[in-house]
Amino acid sequence: MTEKIAFISGSDSNYFPMLMEWVHSIRRFPKSDDFDICILDTGLTDRQCELLGSIVTKIVKPDWPCPIPARKIQGREFLKSCICRPYLKNYFPDYDLYFWMDSDTWIQDWEGVDLFIEGAQKKHIALTAGVDRSYPKSMRVKFRGLLPPKCRSFYFSNSKKAFGRRMAEHLFPEHQLLAGAFCLHKEAPHWDAWQKIIEKILKSRRGNAFTAEQLALGVMVHVEGLPVEILPAWTHWLCEHKPLWDQDEKVFVEPFVPHERIGILHLSGFDAMRTDRSETTSFRTLNGQDIELSYRYPYFDAETVAQG
Repeated sequence: MTEKIAFISGSDSNYFPMLMEWVHSIRRFPKSDDFDICILDTGLTDRQCELLGSIVTKIVKPDWPCPIPARKIQGREFLKSCICRPYLKNYFPDYDLYFWMDSDTWIQDWEGVDLFIEGAQKKHIALTAGVDRSYPKSMRVKFRGLLPPKCRSFYFSNSKKAFGRRMAEHLFPEHQLLAGAFCLHKEAPHWDAWQKIIEKILKSRRGNAFTAEQLALGVMVHVEGLPVEILPAWTHWLCEHKPLWDQDEKVFVEPFVPHERIGILHLSGFDAMRTDRSETTSFRTLNGQDIELSYRYPYFDAETVAQG
């Protein structure tokens, strides 16, 4: 039986151009013809929903999954794109595999997509971690003379607020698992566990709503031991760590041999570029030259579409 697969993302009106480019980056590949594309509307305009409606399968405007103090939300509807990820199969029932990608990502090479799907077919959560031979250190330790060192990491800072010191110490040395791209089977055991943990974070006095889904993901895997497939970083690349540019093939590749093609690019660390396609940054090429390029999806200019 052929599995029914949905690509899913969420966006508000500010990220709409990148969301359109994300859709285009999927449909550029013939392999995507059998897959659906679904959208969480977390602040889109009526006109933007109308434009999307002709090219995607379904658009859902989600509610908050549980009562959350107003001080944690502060009117930021876009946070639903983060908080609602553990509930995707509730919003979009009847799929076998759910492939989430943030709206500031795009697919350059399909091989990475295939690995996400392969991992999820095992009923493990398929994702990447914020660690790679090309990435810098993922935790920070500050030595203060003879005093105990001051340690910081994503898990330590956020879990200390939500769960206390003991959980923070447990998670501190673990690799940060990334929620920006993941694939999960409908029958995987993760859904209920992820929902329960994120609701604990959201209802805790100091838990951060902005980081809740990624912290909950770490607790689910590193503490509760739910099965995971951690894929190579080139399958979902954090753009704050620059790859190289293959000047012959016109693609981004890993900085070190064998220079694998980047599968999914995630525009982390480039806020101005997210809202302006004309923004560029410098890259080294495989032949040692310097070049100015944008990280944005190159085959479709959705900002022009968004401007009418």
